[in-house]
Amino acid sequence: MSELAKIDIKYLKGVGPKKAELLKSELKVENLEDMLYVFPFRYVDRSQFYKIKDVDSNMAYVQIKGVLQSMRTIGEGKTSRLSGIFSDGESTVELVWFKGAKYIADQLKIGVEYVMFGKPSFFNSQLNFVHPEMETVNSAEAKRTMGGLQGVYNTTEKMKNGFLNTKNIQSIIFNIMQTHMATYQLPETLPAYLLAKLNIPTLDTCIRNLHFPKDKALLEKCQFRMKFEELFYIQLQLLQRNSIQHKKAGFVFSTIGNYFNTFYRNYIPFELTGAQKRVIKEVREDVRSGKQMNRLLQGDVGSGKTLVALMCALMALDNNFQACIMAPTEILATQHYISISKMLQPLSIQVRLLTGSTKTAERRDIHERLENGTLQLLIGTHALLEDNVRFKNLGLAIIDEQHRFGVAQRAKLWAKNTCPPHVLVMTATPIPRTLAMTLYGDLDVSVIDELPPGRQPIKTIHRTENNRLGIYDFVKKEITKGRQAYIVYPLIKESEALDFQNLETGYEQLKGIFPEPQYHISMVHGQLPAIEKEQEMQKFVNGQTQILVATTVIEVGVNVPNASVMIIESAERFGLSQLHQLRGRVGRGAEQSYCILITSVKQAKNTRERMEIMTSSTDGFEISEADLRLRGPGDLDGTQQSGMPFELHIADLARDGQILQVARDMARLILNNDPNLETDENRILKQQLQKKAPAIDWGRIS
Repeated sequence: MSELAKIDIKYLKGVGPKKAELLKSELKVENLEDMLYVFPFRYVDRSQFYKIKDVDSNMAYVQIKGVLQSMRTIGEGKTSRLSGIFSDGESTVELVWFKGAKYIADQLKIGVEYVMFGKPSFFNSQLNFVHPEMETVNSAEAKRTMGGLQGVYNTTEKMKNGFLNTKNIQSIIFNIMQTHMATYQLPETLPAYLLAKLNIPTLDTCIRNLHFPKDKALLEKCQFRMKFEELFYIQLQLLQRNSIQHKKAGFVFSTIGNYFNTFYRNYIPFELTGAQKRVIKEVREDVRSGKQMNRLLQGDVGSGKTLVALMCALMALDNNFQACIMAPTEILATQHYISISKMLQPLSIQVRLLTGSTKTAERRDIHERLENGTLQLLIGTHALLEDNVRFKNLGLAIIDEQHRFGVAQRAKLWAKNTCPPHVLVMTATPIPRTLAMTLYGDLDVSVIDELPPGRQPIKTIHRTENNRLGIYDFVKKEITKGRQAYIVYPLIKESEALDFQNLETGYEQLKGIFPEPQYHISMVHGQLPAIEKEQEMQKFVNGQTQILVATTVIEVGVNVPNASVMIIESAERFGLSQLHQLRGRVGRGAEQSYCILITSVKQAKNTRERMEIMTSSTDGFEISEADLRLRGPGDLDGTQQSGMPFELHIADLARDGQILQVARDMARLILNNDPNLETDENRILKQQLQKKAPAIDWGRIS
């Protein structure tokens, strides 16, 4: 622990116990060192002063030097406000505070010269400033820097109510600089050769200038250095972990034999795309290298990942190994089993399905055949993880929709052989390049970025809720053609807090619009018992019902080529990546398919932008990049998640892709020359990695 980390935040000038609790709960700041890493998110130019007569309400923030002539409190209780008259020697303007009026009145003094900083506005045809910052001229000059740039810090409503706004945070850090940092030099965290190679400032210079910039050029260098450092150490950890992983011995699949070649020449259902061929080649190189494969396969919905997975399994079978495919739901596992069994039937390969519904006698037979090796390919759900599921010689484990499985579950699969099998994990959620490099940097990543020939692009249409009857007429026409439709809702029950369409109300209305016996409707949501949910989904899969009303439980895993319409109610409630996943449930057959996004008539700017992206693009990777840009990395699944498995103080994965690439290239170069960071010049890297090791939750990345 550094000297600065030993100083509790509550003992700093301007903090105290109450503000310390706020800093801990809102910003996770517990000590002086933490406080130094609370960086401004933008900067304002405080180099220019204005005269009141030159200010208008269209201007952004301005600052004026002058004297507070008078103050008075208007009104009583919660509705009271503090009004002050401020003069620059030529004109006057009203200053107004609605919150903390008594506290502010105690701080300000009549007749004293201040620097007033705020956003001009008009009220009753009069210019005024609401909640301006006020500093004495001496204090402002002491903080003023050569370039006049002043940081603006992120604050929450709780912090503002507890008198922790930008000005307060800046004041706390200014006091730190004047006292604790006056003679203290922050120890460097990067080797000297790296600073020289990248021409970047020292840590001490950067921390000081990020809070109080000397000029714009130096500020930009300091921002680059701090972003680089954050991303560099993450990449260094990931790549070093990956190199250790790659040292693990793996089974050698030396032969591309009869199963693979016969299937490829005679029974492949459609011509492989260039992307599919590339991925198969990458897997081929891995499995004959003598090292254990750990590869992530990304592919957009409908890109043909299952066929690639099957051909990889055939490599294992050709070398007298067994393979397994694990899926998160019974319906998805069953679909894999049906399609793969059909494709492999001419080759007489032994394929079985194991799920929670598998009968005892059949389960016993599967266990026996697995152990004696006559069962070559096992497809299933979590049931594959049970202790009594023992393989004779498991060589390849394939996991579909890998984000649905925990690390402990996957580890059980690896333990199914004395030497860990090769591992291929698949996801249909396109991950932006910067996020993939960061989250999955310890895996080799393959991407299928082409759709098989013959697939028609899904037509995506945005409509408002007052067009709903016309939309239902369109659904009836599609059903008349023999097609099926999904209607997805964001909520199960009506919520007073959220005015969005809900499934139960929608289901009742739809039964009136699509009456029996002409139409049949299934309903599925996460609160249904598992057996009932599977039954309802199976009715839709089998064509017994024409409409499936659901929540996002159908986001992955339902493959119904006959379904041609996806209607998403309250589409503004979903993230882009989730909308794209839901859209991918249709467009799986030869017929034209449609995705209709229904929103409220009144739409926020963000909603309009997201609907425009969805209607203009069907490229999952393009959409995931847009989602990262609009919503940040912590919410890409479309559900409120806890965010990244490590903390970023200043770097932004949506905007700092180039810096991330520099960091990754530099980390790779260093590890190529010094894999264990044992040289004198790299000792500092090893020390920093040991300090930062707990910062990354590997369980969420693995």
